[in-house]
Amino acid sequence: MAPEGVRLPLGIEEIQRLLPHRYPFLLIDRIVDLGETDCVALKNVTINEPFFVGHFPEHPIMPGVLILEAMAQTSAVQALLAAGRDRSDLRLYLVALERARFRKPVVPGDQLRIHSTMLRGQSRIWKFRSQATVEGQVAAEAEYLATIQP
Repeated sequence: MAPEGVRLPLGIEEIQRLLPHRYPFLLIDRIVDLGETDCVALKNVTINEPFFVGHFPEHPIMPGVLILEAMAQTSAVQALLAAGRDRSDLRLYLVALERARFRKPVVPGDQLRIHSTMLRGQSRIWKFRSQATVEGQVAAEAEYLATIQP
């Protein structure tokens, strides 16, 4: 169940209100589910992504670090909405990355479904577990720590 006053799905305009990221580094397109500890975002991967020019021209694959960034952005939206106050002055910063695994290449035409679970929150350090899937198959997964700062 989404926090009070939050209507799903959250489109790109609401995501941009919460996150400072902009093209080409805003890596989530929509929030489709949001609960007390879980959040699900979508990222539509297209051949027009600027990273495909060099990664790799003959065999385009979304860089793993950008999949992790999309996962962190999903968690940031989740944490900022959970903060339940004016979030315009808050930023979520990664402080540690653990257990990152890449299971399946992500290519143009794929839709990443990113599931973030808040393991610990509401303190100085937040902990998340996240998984990115494509058509039900795990593409990447990780646990990470983050902090919210003004």
